[in-house]
Amino acid sequence: MTKTRFLTLVMALALLLAIPTAAFAQRVPPHIFVGSASLDGTAAVDGAAVTAWIDGEQVAATNASGGEYNLLVDQGDSVFAGKTVSFKISGANAAETAEWTQGGGDVLNLVAATGSASGAGTAGEAGASGAKGDTGATGPAGAAGADGAAGSAGADGAAGPAGPSGPAGASGSAGPAGPAGADGEDGGGALALIALIIAAIALLAAGGSYMMGRRA
Repeated sequence: MTKTRFLTLVMALALLLAIPTAAFAQRVPPHIFVGSASLDGTAAVDGAAVTAWIDGEQVAATNASGGEYNLLVDQGDSVFAGKTVSFKISGANAAETAEWTQGGGDVLNLVAATGSASGAGTAGEAGASGAKGDTGATGPAGAAGADGAAGSAGADGAAGPAGPSGPAGASGSAGPAGPAGADGEDGGGALALIALIIAAIALLAAGGSYMMGRRA
């Protein structure tokens, strides 16, 4: 089988050389790739698309036949020199790559898997919202935060109204006796005694006169 692929490549190169030189006067010779093409572990079916890609753009395409492919990558008006060529089989990415060279020819066996297809599909419509789940358990309390800065001092409040008078207190105990006063000067003690005697005599005389008047 390898010999057959080599012969295919040789024949392709021979056909290129058989084209008149004038045909390449204004274009660069292409790079030819030949080899087997397998998808998901088996040979690609007849008619399976084998494509070449550079910088995300498809640059060549052919169809597999008998598990083989023959692909000619022509740069046309582009510049492919030194760029990497990747391959796909039926849209699935092949693991193998190659560097494009002017007039190059390679036997490159391609192996791909359907799960490796590139390109994102169109986003589907959003599904309906699901039912609300049960509330989860309360988590543990977090660590205490740092103390905040002290607030500024508030203004003094207004004075409150005066309270009612309290009840009278109990009487205090008697104080100690003061010192004795100085003796006064002797007054008219004798005269007072005489006046008292005279008053008594006058009282007795008046009483006697009254009693005698009643008897008369």
